[in-house]
Amino acid sequence: MKGTLNAWPKLVAVAAALVLALTACGEVPTSSAAASSFAPRGVTLRVFAAASLKATFTELAQEFENGHPGTTVSLNFGGSSDLVAQLQNGAPADVFASADEANMAKATAAGLASGTPRIFASNVLELAVPKGNPAGIHSLQDVAKPGVRLVVCAKQVPCGAAAQKAAASAGVALKPVSEEQSVADVLAKVTSGDADAGLVYVTDVKGAAGKVEGVGFPESSAAVNRYPIAALKQSKEAALAQAFVDFVGGESGRKVLGDAGFGAP
Repeated sequence: MKGTLNAWPKLVAVAAALVLALTACGEVPTSSAAASSFAPRGVTLRVFAAASLKATFTELAQEFENGHPGTTVSLNFGGSSDLVAQLQNGAPADVFASADEANMAKATAAGLASGTPRIFASNVLELAVPKGNPAGIHSLQDVAKPGVRLVVCAKQVPCGAAAQKAAASAGVALKPVSEEQSVADVLAKVTSGDADAGLVYVTDVKGAAGKVEGVGFPESSAAVNRYPIAALKQSKEAALAQAFVDFVGGESGRKVLGDAGFGAP
């Protein structure tokens, strides 16, 4: 018993020294300020998405940030083919959402996607015309009339590939005055008055309500675009990237996309 009592002061001294050492190294928070250093660090999730997703993904990004404190979703919009090229050239990103399966297939073939891409929405084409429809466009056949200034997406862009399919179904030879790299650029030509008609998605016409009018055509059913999304292998935030993919494909994502006019997957 006497030996144990004599050792006790030494044990206390050792314990005190250990606490001081840990505190000095920041291992044991001794105040609210020190404790704050243990809070989750802020992270940025980089999402590359098709231009036609701009409005919906901007809204979904805000909702995702609200549900994941400390997370910032950085959005990069563009034509799907351009986005794939950026990724292939080493652009840093965590998630890719394409307006068609063909460009996602390119990303997958290049070893960029992590797992199997998920289809989360669909979309169809519609003719966007300036308010009042001054050129009198009422069908896809009308855009082939002499003097009609038609603008479409380039063939390698999803909306451009869809336009070619729809035109082939209708037996119409498209003669655009301009081919753009994204559906947003096509819509801009129409809203500025530089085009009599533009082939865009129904969601773009709905999103630009009051600026353009929409002219539907039955041949659009021959070119339904399905939108895939995937987390990327290069992501340093793999769990968070997959969480965003699941969020877009979940109930919240379906509601926002449905309200914008997107179809079911």
